[in-house]
Amino acid sequence: MQRYDLIACHECDALLHKPRLSGREIARCPRCDALLYRNSAAQIERICALALAALITFTIAQAFPILEMDVNGNRVQTTLIGAIDSLWRQDMAIVGVMVFCSTVLFPLVEMAALLYLLLPIRRGVVPPGFNVVLRAIELVRPWGMIEVFMLGILVTIVKMVSLARVVPEAALFAFAALTLMIAVVLMFDPRTLWDIADDLRAGPGDDEAPLPEAARR
Repeated sequence: MQRYDLIACHECDALLHKPRLSGREIARCPRCDALLYRNSAAQIERICALALAALITFTIAQAFPILEMDVNGNRVQTTLIGAIDSLWRQDMAIVGVMVFCSTVLFPLVEMAALLYLLLPIRRGVVPPGFNVVLRAIELVRPWGMIEVFMLGILVTIVKMVSLARVVPEAALFAFAALTLMIAVVLMFDPRTLWDIADDLRAGPGDDEAPLPEAARR
């Protein structure tokens, strides 16, 4: 019988029952006093709200121009998708695909996948395909590079200021906010979702030998 309510101490390998925590309680190993895990309910709420805000900000960043350049009276606006399209048309398809994947596709997949998991889990439900989606998040996370793109934009603006009049547009501020939001989201360990899903899936184990329970503090 598969058991979801057990946890092994990472320090002494003691096999323990996982207690349900409330508030700011933490679980510690009764044998070696190592920290096992914390109550993650409040963290789930914060990350869910932040992921939703990041997705909205991401949409704004893609829909509006990043900046406007005025060169001798000629004004040019550009969006991220427009820049990717220009790379494609200038026979730099590989670069265009890399920029698209690292600044559009992978961040969008991660945020959408996080919301797909977090929204049902907030209601105490494990969504279908939980394992596959969580593995996909862990796979694409290292490849999202919006912060690198933002740094590149700032360097470009500094270099272009002496050659043209550069006016920041809505998408630039959206990308700046998105960079901060994603930095906070990246601090969230997806393995926390495994623990929560295990708790939701946990069933009685009357046929198993009794095991000690992790200490709550």
